[in-house]
Amino acid sequence: MTWPPTIDDLKSDLGIASDDTRDDLRLTAMLQASMAYVERVRPEFDYTEDAEDVPSYDLVLGTIRLAGRWHTRRRSPDGLVNMAELGASRVPSFDPDIEKLLGVGRYRASVIA
Repeated sequence: MTWPPTIDDLKSDLGIASDDTRDDLRLTAMLQASMAYVERVRPEFDYTEDAEDVPSYDLVLGTIRLAGRWHTRRRSPDGLVNMAELGASRVPSFDPDIEKLLGVGRYRASVIA
């Protein structure tokens, strides 16, 4: 995978057929938002297409997974998901695996000022 990730990369990760275009606008918006977020919180990389210091594979995968999580989370804006006879369950607002891939949150390297 290379930067920038594409909508086909996102669809592949979500298990959506590449010829299924029903959610393309929403998926594109989620992917663009996740790319903007990653570029803002991890500014040490050159995100231009012809850059030599490109983002690593885990950063690209984390960006794709973040976009997928935001796409899925839109169904539970209040943080709860209904599980039929099991009742409602809380959906956490963060995913530690995505934070590890992106190197953000508690997985961010220490900064000494």
